[in-house]
Amino acid sequence: MEAVLAKYENQINAFSEFLEDLPDVDEPVWILGACYDLKTKKSELLSDVRSRLWFTYRKKFSPIGGTGPSSDAGWGCMLRCGQMILAQALVCRHLGRDWRWDPEKRQPKEYHRILHCFLDKKDSCYSIHQMAQMGVGEGKSVGEWYGPNTVAQVLKKLALFDDWNTLAVYVSMDNTVVIEDIKKQCKQPGRESRSRAGPCGRGEVPASGQSCSETPHLQSQRPLDWRPLLLVIPLRMGINSINPVYIQAFKECFKMPQSCGVLGGKPNLAYYFIGFIDDELIYLDPHTTQQAVDTESGSAVDDQSYHCQRTPHRMKITSLDPSVALGFFCKSEEDFDSWCDLVQQELLKKRNLRMFELVEKHPSHWPPFVPPTKPEVQTTGAEFIESPDKLFESEEEFEILNV
Repeated sequence: MEAVLAKYENQINAFSEFLEDLPDVDEPVWILGACYDLKTKKSELLSDVRSRLWFTYRKKFSPIGGTGPSSDAGWGCMLRCGQMILAQALVCRHLGRDWRWDPEKRQPKEYHRILHCFLDKKDSCYSIHQMAQMGVGEGKSVGEWYGPNTVAQVLKKLALFDDWNTLAVYVSMDNTVVIEDIKKQCKQPGRESRSRAGPCGRGEVPASGQSCSETPHLQSQRPLDWRPLLLVIPLRMGINSINPVYIQAFKECFKMPQSCGVLGGKPNLAYYFIGFIDDELIYLDPHTTQQAVDTESGSAVDDQSYHCQRTPHRMKITSLDPSVALGFFCKSEEDFDSWCDLVQQELLKKRNLRMFELVEKHPSHWPPFVPPTKPEVQTTGAEFIESPDKLFESEEEFEILNV
């Protein structure tokens, strides 16, 4: 009975205290690069929001590390937001930005494979288990709260073990995006073929519904045209609160077609921001505890609890904590070049104070850029936490923007 109640918790709450109408304003609503007129496109807007993958606290999953917590309630909200921004990139990569979820229709097999990557089990590539254990290499104990920069570093490392999605995750340093470095990372040679090993180092391919850790990688070692890019830009837009001079540029980021959302929130309270209306941000809230979904490998996922079927949550932009991480997804090199042009036109040329810098060449005073690569060991990412310093570099601190 408890499992049945948990399954419908999301739908029940939709008609209770969580029901919140959108404001009656003339301003358009922007959601991850898409624009909606509330007076004529409200149903399309709500369908768009409902189609985003929604990851929340879960309970009763297998203990992390074998003896650790079996729920992330109270500490895993930023990890769940990290899952959401990455899932959005994978949806755009495999299904396209215009894909919509319909609970009455059969979903593409790629959709279920994406969900399998995030199930709360140790062998899913981006599970809470993998993220929490990889976070140990970032100086975070299992059960400790993460900031947006730390979770971005965790995603960058875990993506190295995911050969199905072949995603390049670039996390900027010192508020600077280096075009040369990104193109170098996205054009790395393909990894060597391993007939039976999946992206997490093991597994054969089920007929359908396979996770990223169960897909063979058949790509030979050859140059790639472009590895799909998730670009994450950690920023601190003020000291104790967001500086108003950055608000307009911040909103412009949600208008870009490449927008993948923003990680942020309030101290110890993380949200996944997907858009804005007027002076309010629209976000998905991970602070609902649901029972872990137990799905066998190769089967379709019971996905009702992975979509937020409530009217979107909102908060004033001025209430936002200044520590954020911007996310953008560029499926092709042309897509990335277009993003660079938009940044130059809308963020850099029009603003006196810049949120971040976009430079063509690698700064000469920086250490040489070496694209991250997967260690040649048949194992999962989380098992490398014993000696992380030998494998990865980490940038723990934000640089405060000039104000």
